[in-house]
Amino acid sequence: MKAYKIYVVGMVQGVGFRPFIKRIAELTKVYGYVKNLGGGEVEIHVESNDESSINKFMSMLRERKPPPARLKNIEVIEVKPLNFKNFTILRSGRERLYASEIPQDLAVCPECMREVLNPQSRWYRYPFNSCAWCGPRYSMMYNPPYDRENTSMRDFPLCDECKREYEDLWNERRYHAQGISCPRCGPRLTLLDGDLRKIEVSDPLKAAADLIDSGKIVAVKGIGGFHIACLASSDEVVLELRRRKQRSRKPFALMALNLEIAKRIVEIEDENVEKLMTSYVKPIMILPRKDDSPVSRFVAPGLNTLGIMLPYTPLHYLLLMETRDKFLIMTSGNVFGDPMISDDPRIHELIGIVDYVLTHNRKIVNRVDDSVIRPTYGGFMILRCGRGIAPKLLNLPFKLKDKIIAYGAELQTAGAIGFDDKVVLAPFSGDTDNPLVLRDHESSIRYLMKSYGFDGDNLRIVADLHPRYSSRKAAEKLAEKRGFRLQLIQHHFSHMASVMAERGHDPEKPAVGVIMDGVGYGLDGAIWGGEIIAWDGSEFRRLGRLEYHVMPGGDLATRYPLRMLASIMLKIMDEDEVIKFFEKMKFLEKMRYGLKELEACLRIVKEGKGPKTSSTGRFLDSVSALLGICFERTYEGEPAISLEENSVETCEIADVEDILVRDGENIEILTSEILRILLDELNTSSKGELAYTAQYLLGKALGEAASSLAEKFEVKELYVSGGAAVNRIILRGLADGSGLRILVNREIPANDGGIAVGQVYAAGLMEDLD
Repeated sequence: MKAYKIYVVGMVQGVGFRPFIKRIAELTKVYGYVKNLGGGEVEIHVESNDESSINKFMSMLRERKPPPARLKNIEVIEVKPLNFKNFTILRSGRERLYASEIPQDLAVCPECMREVLNPQSRWYRYPFNSCAWCGPRYSMMYNPPYDRENTSMRDFPLCDECKREYEDLWNERRYHAQGISCPRCGPRLTLLDGDLRKIEVSDPLKAAADLIDSGKIVAVKGIGGFHIACLASSDEVVLELRRRKQRSRKPFALMALNLEIAKRIVEIEDENVEKLMTSYVKPIMILPRKDDSPVSRFVAPGLNTLGIMLPYTPLHYLLLMETRDKFLIMTSGNVFGDPMISDDPRIHELIGIVDYVLTHNRKIVNRVDDSVIRPTYGGFMILRCGRGIAPKLLNLPFKLKDKIIAYGAELQTAGAIGFDDKVVLAPFSGDTDNPLVLRDHESSIRYLMKSYGFDGDNLRIVADLHPRYSSRKAAEKLAEKRGFRLQLIQHHFSHMASVMAERGHDPEKPAVGVIMDGVGYGLDGAIWGGEIIAWDGSEFRRLGRLEYHVMPGGDLATRYPLRMLASIMLKIMDEDEVIKFFEKMKFLEKMRYGLKELEACLRIVKEGKGPKTSSTGRFLDSVSALLGICFERTYEGEPAISLEENSVETCEIADVEDILVRDGENIEILTSEILRILLDELNTSSKGELAYTAQYLLGKALGEAASSLAEKFEVKELYVSGGAAVNRIILRGLADGSGLRILVNREIPANDGGIAVGQVYAAGLMEDLD
């Protein structure tokens, strides 16, 4: 008799893995048990007097796993036989032996949708159909392990038919599937009017679709929160939604019934894009808009791309199926600046924005936004890590001495925890300078702490160095309250560390990185954002940067890019020339206080009274304003995003040697000289060509500067991160300028949504506490 204890780590809870194990045990005639454990892992005991049966069992385990399952590691230990007479699924244990993934929400599978669309099925037109392979997971979990009693589905006892299927071993999709239900025993829809009174209708979903088709705006409760749905083809409706949401230009997300409809709206030519759009993630994809797209131009003003996703629940599919267009705006249900509403007591906040509410009675335990992904530089990059991706577990190339709680940054951020050789990134939180977002941010961190057993000693909190960040203040408050140690890590060091963590970089080896974003508090008190950083095996050092420029008016220079343009121009022109140029270009008309504002900005710059910045974002903003593309930032990254989207590739690019200034081992990139090149070509090149030139030159200059450091440290790869690291033109310039292999974030966001992973990695390397 041979016996083995098997621990399986990965996405193995909430995907029908235990039922699958029991079925293959029956087929191979081995005995023992399978059970979930509290760290997201699965424990299997298998024994037989025929070792070939065990070998066959192991082979089937690896080769026939359920479709959404991911096996990251399988640990096999020979143990003493216990003389089992059968194979059973045991009650889940709460012990944690091997940390694994918390189940992410899974988009509805084709099998469930076939049942929903089949008039002969008892799930016909049932908005909440799910099985072992699909449906909500994280968003309805109170805590691991993933069992029905630990989810909000505990409020819906199984009817007799569902219970029979739940107990039928050979019902592959419903045996021991924790989230199943049917119209008899599951959640139900309700339609509410503008006063939140129930509307008595036989089919709330059909009634909601009819209201949308009539031009009404409807809140729809989904898996991780409320969406706001309305016609995307009507200028009038889209503009009314913008007025109500106080959202002047930020793009709205779209949802299309299927790929065929989506292909009428955006360009989908890559089969990898199709696979991702139809996967268990079904993210919002940022794709080129078709010239003849039926979508209103006000959905994404000034942009050539649209964010689009496919329905990931039967509810969304059925709603779209009943509408005339088969595509809708499906944007986050929130008041401007607040987190997406996920609990019913807050629905009243949407009154005034929506006309009706389509809700249901299943509780959303954990808010989770839709994930956002864009193709760039030969692959996909995550802009927002949410549904279907987070919580995201990564393995580190070393073991942490302490358990670490990382608070991330301030804007568009997320938290994380680290322990052993693992780091777990929480779902997207948002801007933590909003108290409601900060509340959710800390709640998601606490959820991870509880799930992975964070208690006792050896706990350390990590936060951003910026003294004014709300996330840092919250971290300081928790550290003081609980007696935890607090460590502050520079923003851009954390960005570089996030790519190193994702790529499994051995910290004993050196590395060179280029970090490009909008803002990060520097070690010298300046605002960094265009940095060349080296890790020498013991510490991070900044050895190159973009030229410093004064930000006239501080944050006002972020909102109004013409202020930054004036600041940079004053490096290469005198004051009168800058004023004459602004008059000639009619830029004074775009400034709130005209000439007085410009003169005030120039005076601040000459006196050096404003904060200094090396920000990539602020330079790109200034170019966007120079070319007349964007004069006011109404959402994060707007001028830079618009600049990239309005670019037209050109072959005639100036040399970058005069842009680089070397001082020993430190290198400065003169962005004022790039601006001079643009000004010289302003009357001979098109706006699109100049936009491309600015971004490519910036990337190439950073690449050439980084290549000399890479040669010094004998590395052949360049780590690239930060919010601007998704820019395809800059990345191309970096590659051409450096000749190095460019490694960007692919599994986590390159922006501040992934910075907490870098904080954990960096904290593990930097033992000296601040």
